[in-house]
Amino acid sequence: MKLLLTSGGVTNPSIHEALVRLLGKPVEECSALIIPTAQWGHPMCVPSSVRGLVAAEPDWRPLTGLGWASLGVLELTALPSIDPYRWVPWVEEADALLVDGGDATYLVRWLRESGLADLLPSLAETVWVGVSAGSMVLTPRIGDYFVEWPGAQDDRTLGIVDFAIFPHLDLFATNTMDHAERWAADVAIPAYAIDEQTAITVVDGSVEVVSEGRWRRFEA
Repeated sequence: MKLLLTSGGVTNPSIHEALVRLLGKPVEECSALIIPTAQWGHPMCVPSSVRGLVAAEPDWRPLTGLGWASLGVLELTALPSIDPYRWVPWVEEADALLVDGGDATYLVRWLRESGLADLLPSLAETVWVGVSAGSMVLTPRIGDYFVEWPGAQDDRTLGIVDFAIFPHLDLFATNTMDHAERWAADVAIPAYAIDEQTAITVVDGSVEVVSEGRWRRFEA
C-alpha cells in the first residue's frame, strides 16, 4: 500500500499535493471507502460524529469532503457477517481507504477480526489515508498514553511501519511537545510528533514528512 498518515487529514495544499501524487490522478477521478470503525472505541466519539464523517460535514472535509468521485462506507464490525466474495472486491476496486480516528486498539482488533488486515499486503496501489488513530494503527505500538478502549489488552498495533505517531500536537492541552517527549521515551522506538498541518508518506519503505506546520522526530 501507499500510505498518507495524518493527524487531521488533508488540511493544506502540500498534503493535498502529496495525496494526488500517491493516487496518480486527481482526487475527483478516484473512488474511496470510509472506515469509521475506530470511532466506536473512543469515549469522545458518538453517532453524530460518525454521521459528520460520512456526510463530509465541516470538521471532516479534510478527509471525506475532498471531492472524491465516489464514496462508500466500509464498517469493519459488519464484515465478519458478510461473505468475503462480496466485500473484498469493494476494497480491491477502491483507489483509497479513508481511515478515521478514534481508538487505535479497537481499530486494530476489527482490522484483524474482519480479515482486512490480511488483505492489506495485496493492495499495492491502494492509498491508505489515515487520520489520528487511522494512522497510528499502522505503527508497532501507540503507547499506553493513547489507549482509551477498556477492552485493549495492550498498546500493540499492526506494525506495518517501523515508527510510532503522536498526533494532534498542540491541538489539545494534553498534546504538547513535553507530553510527546515523555510518550516517545515510553514507546522506545523511532517516533514522530505531528500537528494538524503535517503528514507522513510511506511508499516502498521510503518515509517523507510533508508539513506546513510543526513536527518532530524522536530517535529510539
